[in-house]
Amino acid sequence: MQKCKNISTSSDWLSPTQRKVLWGFLAFIGLIRILIMFQMPMLDTTEARYAEIARKMVETSDWITPQFDYGVPFWGKPPLHTWVSAIGMELFGVNHFGARIFIFVAGCATLWMLYLWACAIKGRDYALVGIAILASTTLYYLASATVMTDMVMAAGVFLTMAGFYSAISQQKYARLWGYLFFVGLGIGMLAKGPVAVVLAALPIGLWVLLKNRWADTWNRLPWVEGTLLTCCIFLPWYVAAEIKTPGFFNYFIVGEHFHRFLDSGWEGDLYGNGHAEVRGTIWLFWFAAVLPWSFFFLAPLRWTGRLYRGVCSEQDGWTLYLLCWALSPMLFFSMATNILATYVITGLPAMSFLVINLWRYARHSDATPSRGLIRFFMSTASVAAVFFLGAYVVFLVKAPLGMRKSQITLVEKVNDLRGEESGGIYYWQKRYYSAEFYTGGEAKTLETKEKLDALLENQQRDFIVVRKNRIERLPPEFPEHFRFVGTYGRDALYYEIPLSTEPTTLALKL
Repeated sequence: MQKCKNISTSSDWLSPTQRKVLWGFLAFIGLIRILIMFQMPMLDTTEARYAEIARKMVETSDWITPQFDYGVPFWGKPPLHTWVSAIGMELFGVNHFGARIFIFVAGCATLWMLYLWACAIKGRDYALVGIAILASTTLYYLASATVMTDMVMAAGVFLTMAGFYSAISQQKYARLWGYLFFVGLGIGMLAKGPVAVVLAALPIGLWVLLKNRWADTWNRLPWVEGTLLTCCIFLPWYVAAEIKTPGFFNYFIVGEHFHRFLDSGWEGDLYGNGHAEVRGTIWLFWFAAVLPWSFFFLAPLRWTGRLYRGVCSEQDGWTLYLLCWALSPMLFFSMATNILATYVITGLPAMSFLVINLWRYARHSDATPSRGLIRFFMSTASVAAVFFLGAYVVFLVKAPLGMRKSQITLVEKVNDLRGEESGGIYYWQKRYYSAEFYTGGEAKTLETKEKLDALLENQQRDFIVVRKNRIERLPPEFPEHFRFVGTYGRDALYYEIPLSTEPTTLALKL
């Protein structure tokens, strides 16, 4: 990439001390995130589910078909995020660190690429402030080391968006940026599917339309070679998945990309329930995702006229590009009902730079931000640092609160009680993916009385876990065969009473 340049013709607008403070701020919140990555257990449902799918991939050595259960394909998402976590487990073991490390690496790499990209276009201080905002938004901070699809998908969309603008604007290495545009599309297709392409095509299409850059778009991108490159990245797996598990195309393309978003009552979801929300809720999700920067972003909007004139005065269309990019997730999902807060993540990089431009134009400055604005920004960054530190301290002091969303403590108790004895761990009418993760797939779910009765015939001393609000669903004769051990969060643990009247190792431990 080309050497960083200053904004417009101005000199650097951060002092050396402020610059060091911001790099220190990034290192500080990054350190806290690493500590949480080590110490936070896998939480149900989302992260534990994806971590368990990756663990099964490592165990079965099946790198083509992610498995929702043994022998049951997971068609809900392409496998890139699963590969990322599974490779970490192959290298570092089946644990928190192994499952999360390469997600964290993807988050850090995205920040560094954003810095280099914005630095080459607008200057090092502009780039530094932008990535500091992005790294400390609530959603990006959480997603940067959480086992789920969003971080790797966001990285692919970033490459697409950055590649397109740099290629069209004839930045240095424009040809390379053009290829990166198509690489990003391939990554998006492997991370989330066609929705990732739409989330890039929507803002690009709006910008090209508003700026009338159709000719440049056609002439400055390697469409033939680039399309082949994109297909080479994602198509082999799509074909292999359909061949190995017929029905994948129909479920993933039609079900996941049409019914899920347009039908609030869709009952075809094979892997859980939909997240039905009121249409337009995605804007509230965005506000929460951007905290603590939400008000910093919204405040300059009261100077609408100044902002409009500033955006129109730009020859390169930079602010307009960021605006289209930042708003595209909300525009796309405004009418959707089955949505999650994480769906806004692809627009966060643009938002982080856009807020700088909005404040500059609101303050009648297209060059150096005022000292007051810089102090405002530094104060907000300080609030973010205190917030993340406070959240970490609360986690350390109130660790049981986090454990309520994970089965790690209960599983450790079971392992301690049974020692070398055989016997399984079973969950009554409730599936916990964290239990499966921490037992290496041993934990099973019992849905019927018949399956519960079958445990009495297997000649093993089994453990039963029951959600406290579901104890009344147990058969009346359950207390005759199982003894209460204790409660762990929202669950009660029981063990099978031995038929023999002689003391057992388990009874002695209890």
